[in-house]
Amino acid sequence: MHLFQSSSKMNWQEIMTKLHESDITVFGHQIPINLLTLAAPIMLLCVLAEYMYSKKKNLGLYTKDGMIGSIGVGAGYLVATALVNVATFYIVWWCYYYLAPLQIPYTWWAFILCIFVYDFARYWAHRVAHEQRFWWASHVTHHSSDHYNLTVSFRLCWIDQVKLIFFLPVVIMGFDPLMFFLVHQIGILYQFWQHSDVIPPLPKFFENIFVTPTNHKVHHGKNETYIDVNYGSMFIFWDKLFGTYKAPGEKPEWGVKQPLSSTTNPFYLVFHEYIDIVRDFFHAKTWKDKWKATFGRPGQYEGVDKF
Repeated sequence: MHLFQSSSKMNWQEIMTKLHESDITVFGHQIPINLLTLAAPIMLLCVLAEYMYSKKKNLGLYTKDGMIGSIGVGAGYLVATALVNVATFYIVWWCYYYLAPLQIPYTWWAFILCIFVYDFARYWAHRVAHEQRFWWASHVTHHSSDHYNLTVSFRLCWIDQVKLIFFLPVVIMGFDPLMFFLVHQIGILYQFWQHSDVIPPLPKFFENIFVTPTNHKVHHGKNETYIDVNYGSMFIFWDKLFGTYKAPGEKPEWGVKQPLSSTTNPFYLVFHEYIDIVRDFFHAKTWKDKWKATFGRPGQYEGVDKF
């Protein structure tokens, strides 16, 4: 299947047929269409290697409770994603097929452009998830670990698909759903290695362009100086462009400011902020307060500490 050689929009039946094919051809090379499935064993081996290295060097990067929490949340995310995959992709295809006013040519430069556009959308999705409590509820899970290691990348909210609304403009612009799906997977895989505390700083030119473990670990710090900075997922220059970049400095303190009742229960780690929002919404006496409780900045409703 030649992903960048179609001349017209594919209907739903054609899209589903190609999704079930084992591979696609990009730049003359065949690659599996489901990159995450291919990468899963490699990711687990990397986790094992980091764990063994941490144990050998006595770094204390892993704890039993932390691993239980990360693996539990990660397993639940895989199940939840599998249950809604077809519906999610249908929404993406529908927006492309019926709302996109044009079709961006299937060329090598279109693929690269899609990466930049997608990452731009992810920057703003990530930023809004820190600035509005409703969206923070679907992201706090990712920040819930008090240690920084590769398993932190497994901590994804089980209803994270609600953020799809931030990415629909990518396909509405005319990028093909299959291209979008592939770029989305590349983005997820790229974020995996960022959550390692054993990778040293990379050359300055690389650190100035891309998100790396060095500049991303700042984002996971709950230090006051590290709150709401470094939102980039693949490219760090978005933060520099929009004034949210913070250079690494003091050692980050991992986790969230809000005390957690459990560090191992995946259901609590995923849904506790949603439960708090519902509670605050019904306790609020005015509609203005109800709005603040739901869409205000995290931690600013009724003096609750951020995170």
